[in-house]
This record gives sequence, C-alpha cells and structure tokens, in this order.
Amino acid sequence: MAPEQSLELRCKDCGATLTLPATQFAAVCPYCASGSVVDRPVDPQGARRERPDFILGFHVPSAVAVERVRAWLARRRFFSPNAVRQAEVTSTRGIYLPAWIYSAVARTRYRATIGENYTETETYTTTDAKGNTVTRTRTVVRTEYRKLAGEHAMYTGDLVVTASRGLPNDELETIEPFDLGALRRYDPAIVSGWAAEEATLDRREGRRIAHAEALDLIDRELRRFMPGDSSTVDDFDTELSDENTDLVMLPVWVFAARYTSRGEERTLRILVNGQTGEVQGDVPRSAVKITLAVLLGLAAVFLIVLIVMTMAGGGPLGLYSSAGSTAGWSPSDRGVESPAWSVTPATVLPLPVRHSDATDLEVTA
Repeated sequence: MAPEQSLELRCKDCGATLTLPATQFAAVCPYCASGSVVDRPVDPQGARRERPDFILGFHVPSAVAVERVRAWLARRRFFSPNAVRQAEVTSTRGIYLPAWIYSAVARTRYRATIGENYTETETYTTTDAKGNTVTRTRTVVRTEYRKLAGEHAMYTGDLVVTASRGLPNDELETIEPFDLGALRRYDPAIVSGWAAEEATLDRREGRRIAHAEALDLIDRELRRFMPGDSSTVDDFDTELSDENTDLVMLPVWVFAARYTSRGEERTLRILVNGQTGEVQGDVPRSAVKITLAVLLGLAAVFLIVLIVMTMAGGGPLGLYSSAGSTAGWSPSDRGVESPAWSVTPATVLPLPVRHSDATDLEVTA
C-alpha cells in the first residue's frame, strides 16, 4: 500500500506549520484560531523537514480536556474581560507538537565563597530595670568565609524545548513535565487522524534554547552542591560534551480563540498536557474588575478595623469613649433604668520585675 500523502499548511499569522492528510487542504490554526492558512506540498528535500525520532501518545481524551479547560477558566473569569468570558471551549483540539529532547555531559569549573558558622561567648554590659549597670554574657554566632574553587560534572538529560515557532518555549514549560518514560519510536500510524506540526525550529536552534536551560540547571545544582552553612557561587564556566538531540512529538490539547479588546483583535491560548492533563494559559485581566476588587477589599479591612476598635472601646459604634465612660448616651436613652452603682478608682500597683537567666543570642553575618 502506497504511503498516505500529506500537505503542509503554514499559518500566515503566527508562522506555525501543520502536517495534515492530503484530503484536508485548509484548517483553522490551533495556536491562534486564524483561518488564514495556505497549503503547499511537503518538500521531502527541505532542510527543515526532519522525521521525528519518538512520540508520546494522548492519554487525556477530548471530553476530559474540555472539562478541565472549563473548570480552569471558571476559576479565573471573575477578573477576565467580558469578551474573554464569552470564548467557546469547543474550539479545543489536539495536536502533536514537535519538541527537542536534549542531553549532554556538563563539566564545570567554579569559584565560590563558603561560609561556616561558629559560636563565641562574649561579655557585655547593660542596664537592668533599676538603672544599675550589670555585666552579662551571651552566645554569638559568627561566620567565617573562605574561597573555594573546583570542578563539578553532571549529566543533563531529558531537557525538553520547543521545536515550533508557533509555540514559544516558555509556554511549553508551563505544562511540563511530560512522562518521557512512556516514549515510543515514531510511527506515522499514531498520528493518523491528528493534526501534527513539522519542526519549524531546526536542531541548531533547539540546542541554543536547550543550552540556556542546561546552564540554569547547572547553576541550581552547583548551589545545592556547595558545602558550608552558607555559600555563594561567584562564577562558573561549563563545557558541554556528548550532546544528543532527538525530535519528539508531544500530545497537546490547544484552546485558541479570538476576542476583541478596545477595538483590537487578540488571541487567547490555553494549553492542556495531553498526557497528564495539566492546564495553563495566559488569561488577560480586567483592570476595572481588579480595581473594584481592591476597593472592596480595602472597605472590608476598614470595616473590620472599625469594629475591633469599637469593641475595644467597650460599646457600640461611637457610643463609648476610650476611657470607658459614656459619650452622650445613658441607659435611660433607651428606656432602661440606670442601675444604682458607682465606680471607685482602683489603685495600680507595679508588677514585679523578673530577670531571665536565658542566654541571649545574636547572629551576625
């Protein structure tokens, strides 16, 4: 049986490229909801067309993805503009997204400052409650700093970065991680019936993005690796070797919709990890609703403070003074007979002063 032909569709708005069956000559872009896509034959000789190495299948069905997006949006609609609240979740669709899996051996030379704490007992003078000068001791924590230089080696494996111009890497990171233990060798039959995008970021560009992620990972690992009670990594230089980059197709549900804000057409995109069901997106906020919420919050805080101050004063709002005497109000004002009692000023006695024998603690940098 001859292999099924396919068409490559390129979106004019966001630049995403989709691989679809030859019978489907147009589509709505799942990334920006644009209908301005044009078809052109796949160029097998094209430098940017690469066959995927691995693929992850969908585990989250469409109905579950839609419900999770609805629930996710419901928790955020209070502060969203009305135009966003009217977006239809039915535009959710699944797509196999191209990504690069990067691994390498990292050898790093570093310079750091290490701090080790020690304690000392010191004597000091102070004044007690009677005004007398007394001598006391306390335990002080001090830190000794020293320089440290050395080498560190580690394996940076399974770093996933986007291979799509239509989906930036920072958006892909929001729905990670993927369970790469479930990777399978790429088989065209798995993507049959699904939209699938070609890698529009080549291997060199993928490595450039992966290098930045690898350096961030090495930086965090170095800080955990350092000895001492405190440490600062002054600088480090990393050499990456034995690099490997594989192209993988990731299952992603994409909710894309257009809405109009202040006369400008904008795109709302929400991603659902097709393997784990993680939902993420950047829903715009309504400045008016946020301002109203802040004002209501301030009003609630003011009311609570007012009630607390009134209760501390000993009576209803504004009816008692801070000294506990009436402020132009008496029980008879409400038809209540005043009780025959009087208040005798109490004698205030000084409380005894106790000196604590606990050790003072002072921490210095």
